Amino acid sequence: MKAVILAGGRGTRLAPYTYVLPKPMMPVGEHAVLEILLRQMKRAGVNHVVLTVGHLAGLMQAFFQDGAQFDLDVTYSFEPKPLGTAGPLALIPELDRTFLVSNGDVLTTLDINALIAFHKQQGGMCTIAMHERKVKVELGVIRHEENSNRITDYIEKPAYDFHVSMGIYVFEPEVLKHIPAGEYLDFPDLVHRLLDAGEGVFGYPFDGYWMDLGNPEDYAQANQDFERMRAQFLPEK
Repeated sequence: MKAVILAGGRGTRLAPYTYVLPKPMMPVGEHAVLEILLRQMKRAGVNHVVLTVGHLAGLMQAFFQDGAQFDLDVTYSFEPKPLGTAGPLALIPELDRTFLVSNGDVLTTLDINALIAFHKQQGGMCTIAMHERKVKVELGVIRHEENSNRITDYIEKPAYDFHVSMGIYVFEPEVLKHIPAGEYLDFPDLVHRLLDAGEGVFGYPFDGYWMDLGNPEDYAQANQDFERMRAQFLPEK
């Protein structure tokens, strides 16, 4: 199976570290976070990984090279201009079978084989790995009638449960018909296009460990969690 890993972002929320280091190369334990993901993909049967690169692409190539150290075929797709999260897929040749797409800064214990099996069972065009997150509002929330100021409810510091995208997807090759070449397109917009076209889009619920290394607090937590759960992330180690 072929996988595409999105590794071209600037990682501005992790600045200043990402001024000199691509976010997928941020260390978690003694590994780059992307290295952990590559080893997990190899374990799941992925044999070819395409890294979409832009920001500090030379460092990415120098570190991951052709993927031989991971027993993978690693190639690179360069964005001539920013194309969003979904737009770069239109530049990649030979996505002619079911393929995996992932952000390059995800730390998770997700069973990739289980995700792919779920996707094939559902028979849709797109499956999004999703995780439940609780969001607590540290204020009193007021509900009122739509066309007046009459208050109907007052909730002190409520917590809401949401299913959020983990940044990991499985696609059928027909999805490329909805991604024009050279057009800036993010995944939420792609999903809306698929839904408007009546295509099957499914969510795969995962209740294990998942962390998006998007900010310094989550990055620090991920490093602590990796040391505590190392064998779950990299069983072969």
